[in-house]
Amino acid sequence: MKKDENKAAANTGGTSSLNVPVIVKDGVVVLPPEANGAVVVGGSNATAFAAYYAARAGVRATIHHDCGIGRDEAGVSGLPWADQHGMAMAAVATDSARAGDAEDMFHRGIISRVNKLAAECGVETGQTVAQAVELLKSAPWPHADVEAPVEERVFVDGILCIGSISFATPEDTGLVVASGSHGGRSAAPFSRDFKPRLVFFNDAGFGADHAGAACLPLLDADGIAAATVAADSARIGDGESTLKEGIISAVNETAYSLGARVGQPALDIARTVAASAKQQMAIKINIKQKT
Repeated sequence: MKKDENKAAANTGGTSSLNVPVIVKDGVVVLPPEANGAVVVGGSNATAFAAYYAARAGVRATIHHDCGIGRDEAGVSGLPWADQHGMAMAAVATDSARAGDAEDMFHRGIISRVNKLAAECGVETGQTVAQAVELLKSAPWPHADVEAPVEERVFVDGILCIGSISFATPEDTGLVVASGSHGGRSAAPFSRDFKPRLVFFNDAGFGADHAGAACLPLLDADGIAAATVAADSARIGDGESTLKEGIISAVNETAYSLGARVGQPALDIARTVAASAKQQMAIKINIKQKT
């Protein structure tokens, strides 16, 4: 082994940085076994929950999307969490690459934020993701086991609030759902799985190619009403904030037909649609009982 490789191996748990794998994946909720010890580029937001999923998989270091950073800097709140748990982490500027599209992040992304451990590897804002990935191969590893942040499922006026659209279950079919996820393309399959009456996402600052709301037309094709709230109005990763603080920034045609409008508080239309769905259900039950 060459002298410079010896130095790299000393910093990477005995593995030469030349042998550190790179995983590029649109979402980090479920990572493959080979992510253990790898540098991951994930299309997920850079909240604490997303950082947890990467750490749980044993990744060496991870790069996520900053989703416009947004209210209370929630879009990069996972970076200090990762520091506390020994994992180097960086975020990609929303205007430089599409949210939910890890390949685009890898090829076009520009680093917007880094945590202390990533900075110690030489990662800086303004670097390309490709440059940062190479530097992060020297990140310390392995990490200690991590405990998951509290996963909350909260109902407000009959509206389900969840931190991530991936937390929804088939039992949530027909509900009005306020999620903390970005509205990128990767959110569409999760929504199709349980078919909500109306679902809200964070627009991630819209960003490159308007990717923060890319799932809206996709869900239109399935007859699923969907809307985004402005990243500056609600904390990404926080479904309750989406509902209570979010201001609608985009709607699909199905949501528009239900009365959703840009500039409207998410809570207003969510309550209206939830009440209407409850009333319709009561009518169906009444008819069934009479027959």
